[in-house]
Amino acid sequence: MPPNTTASTGQQPGKSGRRKGRKARLIVLVLVLALIGGVAYGSYWSISTVRASFPQTKGTLTLKGLSGPVEVKRDNYGIPQIYASSDADLFMAQGYVQAQDRFYEMDVRRHMASGRLSEMFGKSQVDNDEFLRTLGWDRVAKQEYDTKLSATTKKYLQAYAEGVNSYLQGKDGEDISLEYAALGFTNEYKPQTWTPVDSISWLKAMAWDLRGNMQDEIDRALLTSRLGPKQIADLYPQYPYSRNKAIVQEGQYSELAGAFQQGGTSGSSGTSGTNGTGGTSTGTASGASGTGGTASGTSGTGGTASGASGTAGLDSQLGGLTRVLDDLPPAVGVNGDGIGSNSWVVGGTHTISGKPLLANDPHLSPSLPSVWYQMGLHCRSVSSTCQYDVSGYTFAGMPGVIIGHNQDIAWGMTNSGADVTDLYLEKITGDGYLYDGKVKPFETREETIKVAGGESKKIVVRETNNGPLLSDRDEELVKVGRKATVDTAAPDRGDGYGVALRWTALQPGTTMDAVFAMDKAKNWTDFRKAASQFEVPSQNLIYADNENHIGYTLPGKIPLREESDNGSIPAPGWDPKYRWTGYIPQDALPYEYDPERGYIVTANQAVIDPDKYPYMLTADWGYGARSQRITDLIQSKIKDGGKISTDDMRQMQLDNSSEIARLLVPTLLKIDPENKDVREAQKLLEGWDYTQDADSAAAAYFNAVWRNVLKLAFGNKLPKELRPKGQCLWVEPVNTTGPADEAEKVRECGQRDPDRAQPDGGDRWFEVVRKLMDQPDSEWWSTPKVGTRPAAHNRDQLFKRAMIDARWELTAKLGKDIDSWSWGRLHRLFLKNQTLGTAGPEFIQYALNRGPWELGGGEATVNATGWNAAGGYGVVWVPSMRMVVNLGDLDKSKWINLTGASGHAYSAHYVDQTDKWADGELLPWAFSDQAVEKSTSDKLVLKP
Repeated sequence: MPPNTTASTGQQPGKSGRRKGRKARLIVLVLVLALIGGVAYGSYWSISTVRASFPQTKGTLTLKGLSGPVEVKRDNYGIPQIYASSDADLFMAQGYVQAQDRFYEMDVRRHMASGRLSEMFGKSQVDNDEFLRTLGWDRVAKQEYDTKLSATTKKYLQAYAEGVNSYLQGKDGEDISLEYAALGFTNEYKPQTWTPVDSISWLKAMAWDLRGNMQDEIDRALLTSRLGPKQIADLYPQYPYSRNKAIVQEGQYSELAGAFQQGGTSGSSGTSGTNGTGGTSTGTASGASGTGGTASGTSGTGGTASGASGTAGLDSQLGGLTRVLDDLPPAVGVNGDGIGSNSWVVGGTHTISGKPLLANDPHLSPSLPSVWYQMGLHCRSVSSTCQYDVSGYTFAGMPGVIIGHNQDIAWGMTNSGADVTDLYLEKITGDGYLYDGKVKPFETREETIKVAGGESKKIVVRETNNGPLLSDRDEELVKVGRKATVDTAAPDRGDGYGVALRWTALQPGTTMDAVFAMDKAKNWTDFRKAASQFEVPSQNLIYADNENHIGYTLPGKIPLREESDNGSIPAPGWDPKYRWTGYIPQDALPYEYDPERGYIVTANQAVIDPDKYPYMLTADWGYGARSQRITDLIQSKIKDGGKISTDDMRQMQLDNSSEIARLLVPTLLKIDPENKDVREAQKLLEGWDYTQDADSAAAAYFNAVWRNVLKLAFGNKLPKELRPKGQCLWVEPVNTTGPADEAEKVRECGQRDPDRAQPDGGDRWFEVVRKLMDQPDSEWWSTPKVGTRPAAHNRDQLFKRAMIDARWELTAKLGKDIDSWSWGRLHRLFLKNQTLGTAGPEFIQYALNRGPWELGGGEATVNATGWNAAGGYGVVWVPSMRMVVNLGDLDKSKWINLTGASGHAYSAHYVDQTDKWADGELLPWAFSDQAVEKSTSDKLVLKP
């Protein structure tokens, strides 16, 4: 045992779990030994290696540093509930227990956040480390710890780190997890001690994945190489405020208005004229006009930035940045693309219990183990020395609870999408950059990247007054195209412009303070005060309490921009007009409390109608397909006095209805395909109720048609930087979507990772197609003949072509017999270990990965098992957990995780929740002392 821990009567998990686990481990042992045969490393793979890292969950351990005994009670799913008598003991035990189950995951995350992946995985990660070091998350995290966080928060972070390090002490890598034993094949990596800054750095990684519209900013600039201003505007239509309601609809507008006036004129001026809050249509169309370089000065964004962005050279530069982002491993999401979430709360007037119900299911990329770790943190007696009685979803590597409830309140989160990043073009001159007519020197620092099994590499990071120079991190980004078209006021491009990033998370903040404050909040006032410290990432926070109040608040550090810049395209860094002028005051951010309608829905839609709010939050909202469907489901339940139950909330989370199918199917059924096989497939759509169940043949065919509609109408007309890798086309050489002679066409191959390519089929594309349905002769509906597939010159001809292509695509994938088709056969989820499970030897991947699961749901549905229409049908993001909190009786709350509590590949709790998650089930969520005790299967006592 480690020097500072001793054990008595220690046991492994219960007998049934032991039998199942032993059988699984023996099977994998035989398999692994067979695969590696005579390889000398075979001695690493023994039963003792696999079992060595499993946590002790029964008996007694002595933990140096505790002030009193701590109990760790685990249920049949291995979910721990911790009981202590002081705050420090509680968080120290949290660190110890999370390290027991998830340390390898924690270690990988901190190496990613600090740009040290090469220390674990070798030279393949050097490029990623260069980019991450340039961002400098760990540097900002240290500044945060040193200068911004309260003494109490530091105390908790230190206690958590002590708990993690108590677990690590005296252990070799193979004693911690199977992955370390596998890493031993190639290097001698040894896990290092945990620090408080490691926990804070993880917040930066989380913020990166939830950073807002940076990819949209890049895409709009890239589109200018092939599309004109009007065409780009077509692809970024106006948010449909009249159809898909914003989050905040009622509330304290007079109170808010007073706060707005105190916020100064810079924010108000940003919304003058018809631009409103940069309303998606105006702001985006303006950006599109500007980026084209031909309409600058006529739009709200106008002028220099617009012209400078609309360059062929910048296409090369930003395309290189996209490739860097493709390779960068995601922290909690799909590198900022496609990330959504659902969260809603229903007040007691509409519920069976008479108290609020609150639901949440964040949509993130699938990972193994899940990014979430379920846990309860309980003070035996809540007092000034022990202040917490909270349960919910945590991040392994961070103390506290991120989403959940305490004894008084519950809360959930969805990504707000607030625009907190801007890319700036920088005129580089020697050792400096141009700003306001003068050359300013770069701020520089040298970084050393240590490489497992190789030589260290030194890099120099350069920063402008707008942030780090990302263009230093890719060979193509070092050069700007020499054919760039820039505004006449722009400086001479010389060897080209650099690209810098301004991002709120690159400044020290107080989000860690907010986590602890929310965990112990007792009412709306406490919660709002806590939320005001949640600076990065900006999240929609919903609230309910046991006094029958519900609410919503938008926290976050959201920048103010000059009137001429709505943040939708890269801006000229040399022009002071495009600097951020401050931040929206916290008391001026939208909120809503006890609305008359009795419910609040957030699902990444617009936060507030621009006519009711004078600040710009973003030009790139989600388009509200999910939020409006949830609203419709709630309204259908409460009409005529109906009441909603906990299970009703669960059923809403599982809703598979497709809004785009509802729009397109009536038109598809009117088309008369000549081919009998296509007609046979078309008949699947007759009488279909638009639900995308896993066993639905109609859903399979419709989604194949939708994918081909998008490809024919839009995908084949986008520049190569947005299309998926491997897709090579003969395309029009200049800014047109109309037909061209074959001799004029050029061959171009897509460059983007398929999971992030366009058109992705999300609800922005729903809106694009909805607007074009009334323009049957739009040029977007044209597509050339390919082989025996007919050309199309209008909407119905293109739909017919898509139906033909879909029929033969599914014949190839699922067989000719449509009776054997099902959506789940196309729409499959694979769970992969995020490191060795994606890039390790085949036998390691087999040992660590799980799946597939055939799923229902789909893109922009409430049950958002997302897929990228440009890349294929596989599941690329999921409801990463689901919960429903019952404020009438907290023990009647329900929850589920995507995987399981354990990160150990052959633990009984590795993926023991996944089957139930896939089936839409929720587990009981015990909270009271009596309910937790009743559900306890293993009990571990930690003693000082």
